Amino acid sequence: MGVRTMSSKGKLFLVVGPSGSGKGSMIAKLKQRHPEYIFPLSCTTRDPRPGEKEGEVYHYIRKDEFVKGIEEGEFLEWAEVHQDNYYGILKKPIFEALEEGKIVIREIDIQGFKSVSALVPPENLIGVFIMVTELDELKRRILMRGKLPDEEIERRLESARKEIAESYLCPYTIDSIPGEIDRMADDMEVIIAKEI
Repeated sequence: MGVRTMSSKGKLFLVVGPSGSGKGSMIAKLKQRHPEYIFPLSCTTRDPRPGEKEGEVYHYIRKDEFVKGIEEGEFLEWAEVHQDNYYGILKKPIFEALEEGKIVIREIDIQGFKSVSALVPPENLIGVFIMVTELDELKRRILMRGKLPDEEIERRLESARKEIAESYLCPYTIDSIPGEIDRMADDMEVIIAKEI
């Protein structure tokens, strides 16, 4: 499916940035402040972890359903992670929200950003990159999340270097500074106000 034409004023804000940059925390803050915004969930084929409920962080679906959705073009963006589980974002709820003129906010990686950019008209799509200038600081944040093998830490840092190298694809940048999630959310609100 090519680019979808829309006559709406709805805006999809894609928040891009390395693992550990604070994307999720900033979006959680915006959720508290703006219940009127749309925060679409991802679908996944992995099993829920203890304490996870359907519809809170993910929609949990069977692998065969997911594959059928890929074949039928139902996903705006999807990936197979470690040849094990699928993750993806459904088109329908996002396009419906945009056509209703709503503000939609979604966390995504740089590859996903490129995929979505090919499907959503540029006037409806805004990329915001969460910039971490110090990789040592990023490493510290990744380590704070729990014990990880050295190879996994290095993989995430290498991934961060690649994402930062392509940050120019996003017209806006927000600096990620420890303890400044409120300020990051304020910066995001300024960007949203400017774009709408």
